[in-house]
Amino acid sequence: MLTIHAAPLVLPMTFAPIPDGAILVDNDRVTAVGARAELVAAHSGARVRDWPGILTPGLVNSHAHTQYFDFADLATAGLPFPEWLHQMVARRATFTDAMWQESTRRGLHAYLETGTTAVADIVTEPVVLSAIARSGIRGIAYLEAVFADDASWAAGRRSEFLAAVDAAGAPTRGVSPHTPFTISTGVYDDCVAIAHERGKRLHPHIAETTQEAEYVLTGTGPFADNAKQFGLDFSDILDRGTGLTPVEWADARGALGADCHIAHGIHVSASDRALLRERGTAVALCVRSNRILEAGEPPVAAYLDENSPIGIGTDSAASTPSLDLLDEARALRAVARRQGYTAEDLDRRIVEAATLGGAAALGLTEGPDRVGRLEPGVRADFAVFAVQATEGDPYTRLIDQGRCVATVLGGTIVHRKL
Repeated sequence: MLTIHAAPLVLPMTFAPIPDGAILVDNDRVTAVGARAELVAAHSGARVRDWPGILTPGLVNSHAHTQYFDFADLATAGLPFPEWLHQMVARRATFTDAMWQESTRRGLHAYLETGTTAVADIVTEPVVLSAIARSGIRGIAYLEAVFADDASWAAGRRSEFLAAVDAAGAPTRGVSPHTPFTISTGVYDDCVAIAHERGKRLHPHIAETTQEAEYVLTGTGPFADNAKQFGLDFSDILDRGTGLTPVEWADARGALGADCHIAHGIHVSASDRALLRERGTAVALCVRSNRILEAGEPPVAAYLDENSPIGIGTDSAASTPSLDLLDEARALRAVARRQGYTAEDLDRRIVEAATLGGAAALGLTEGPDRVGRLEPGVRADFAVFAVQATEGDPYTRLIDQGRCVATVLGGTIVHRKL
């Protein structure tokens, strides 16, 4: 059955906002986007569903760890990053497969309640992949290599990792070599090679903390101490360093490119940012998590001024107050303003980062699987946000007031709260 979904305002994202707009959905696909009156007149037999507020593409969360939804108490523990990491490791050891699946299921539900329909999801426990597949949420599940040195990798970790990366079926898989302070250079290099050989996308954490920058540059600091405490053989960096920034180090490993986007990108110089742009590598910004973990503040205004490709991520519930991408958008806008970005396009660019920017970061901009936009041929993944004001800039209204009242996946309503 053809269904016309109409709203006082439709934001297609790839072209101008449409007052009194609508999208025509045939089964699971959008087949037309335009004015409500025109679509109703052209398709008199279609069912018409009128929604309040603003209808947008489903939001794209460009960095998350869904499986940690039940670790939310760590987000309020007030721990600096190194100590927080210790607590994460200890908590992980207490979780069973069933607990991981249930935690992930709740996290996926939180996305749908807030209008997110595609996620760059870091997956450390492959058992949660089935829950992600059942949810219908789009995006890429990036299998994470973490806490591994060359010996443990060769002793079985590598074969387990490959089995998860190569498994058939949904969700689409990618590769996430965590950081140079949690895996050896040899493991990092192998992850990059695995991704390139298999045509998988890469999504590492880079330049999140000053401690990471210290470790990569000099081989010292809290993360060097952690590696020794955990008994990991990172002798190629420990106590000697590389003389590079984290961005430079990742580039030397062949990780950066158009098939990669990085998480955080906080402690980056102008030359680091230029290198990321040169490589076509987007950055997923997660300012609320950065604040909670006392990791610092990314140079949001500089990224915008320099036209660097960015997306917006929530990170995990273990380090952020919510998985609501509009909450993250509001926080990101505040940081940009505080850093001196005053251009009138700020709200539009923030919403673009939560849709088109996330899609570009995940490589989902072409063909029928493209996300973050409403145009003929895409899957009917969209969200509806109630807003109070009916006048003014639509992107501002969405960020200031948006409250998700409906989420649709493949033409099926999966969340509704009117």
